[in-house]
Amino acid sequence: MSQPTAPAPAQPVRLGTPLSPGATRVLLLGAGELGKEVIIALQRLGIEVIAADRYPNAPGHQVAHRAHVLNMADPAALRALIDKERPHLVVPEIEAIATQVLLQVEAEGLATVIPSARAAHLTMNREGIRRLAAEELGLPTSTYRFADSLAEVEAAVDAVGLPCLIKPVMSSSGKGQSRVDRREDLAKAWEYANAGGRVSLGRVIVEGFVDFDYEITQLTVRARNADGSIGTHFCEPIGHVQVQGDYVESWQPQPMSAAALAASRDYAGKVTASLGGLGIFGVELFVRGDRVWFSEVSPRPHDTGLVTLASQWQSEFELHARALLGLPVDAGLRNPGASRVIYGGVEAAGIVFDGVDAALRIEGTELRLFGKPESFVKRRMGVALARGADVAQARNRATAAAAAVRPGKAD
Repeated sequence: MSQPTAPAPAQPVRLGTPLSPGATRVLLLGAGELGKEVIIALQRLGIEVIAADRYPNAPGHQVAHRAHVLNMADPAALRALIDKERPHLVVPEIEAIATQVLLQVEAEGLATVIPSARAAHLTMNREGIRRLAAEELGLPTSTYRFADSLAEVEAAVDAVGLPCLIKPVMSSSGKGQSRVDRREDLAKAWEYANAGGRVSLGRVIVEGFVDFDYEITQLTVRARNADGSIGTHFCEPIGHVQVQGDYVESWQPQPMSAAALAASRDYAGKVTASLGGLGIFGVELFVRGDRVWFSEVSPRPHDTGLVTLASQWQSEFELHARALLGLPVDAGLRNPGASRVIYGGVEAAGIVFDGVDAALRIEGTELRLFGKPESFVKRRMGVALARGADVAQARNRATAAAAAVRPGKAD
């Protein structure tokens, strides 16, 4: 019997100079606060970055080499952008993208999609990834049904029971999600889900409620090894608090049993291996004692992972940038850390921030003010970050720093 051949040595990575004929060009589809940090990490490695978003002056637009405004769910507009810019790598940073174009671009060899066009296509809505995790990989999940009408929602509730969660198949940051405890509230939840989806598909997922102790984000990195193979790296688990599906606070590491941690990494490893490609994945999991349930996965940096700017040697953004370029990564924890969201608090354009000096006088703190051109009462406009001797100290510092910052209307 012949012996299996060893992986071929990886080709040395060669990076060009921005704005030159030999530049390495990366197109980011989505230029919010997470995309902005990825752009900064890429530019530190001399990458030419093009940022696209649906509105002008998005955070990532402000630091990219070139910026474009378009509806990325429009196939013709997205293909025209890719044909114009001719990037080497296309990096989706949001869900609302015409992923059929990414599949075409990858098939035609025009660019490499991160982590892959298939991963972007499967994870753009909850149906694709839930069926992959539960039905193909056999991972434990909540009970669920999909519904295309209020009548189908009512039938789904008969199957999964109350309380339940009703979510659009495609949304982000908790938009359109409801917990339903009474059948009388189903019509309202159905309408809210359809109003809150990234793209109006008229389709929702009805999930049975999981009585968990806490949620975690298991950041998982697929990066190239020296021998050319792909290795999987796990960050320490991130605990977080969500309100109506939207993250408001996170910390790292989340204490958990050895059995629960092993199961979390097993599930994260399986789902990311199935999706394939290179880069970071935010795998969301429910935990009760030693039991773990898969919830969702995003093939990109995760909002709860902002904490890694204060807690890891390489943040999730640096890990993503390195991995997608084929460079080595270090997912190690530097110290306990925490993050706390700073909301806009007002409806206005071009707001100002008071209290920044007071926030930064708190030991071990940092701020990221995202530079979004327009504020809403519950729009995430910044984040306070803190390190500490332990998670409790880091959380207290981050909470105090966030409270010190006061967004307001300009004079």
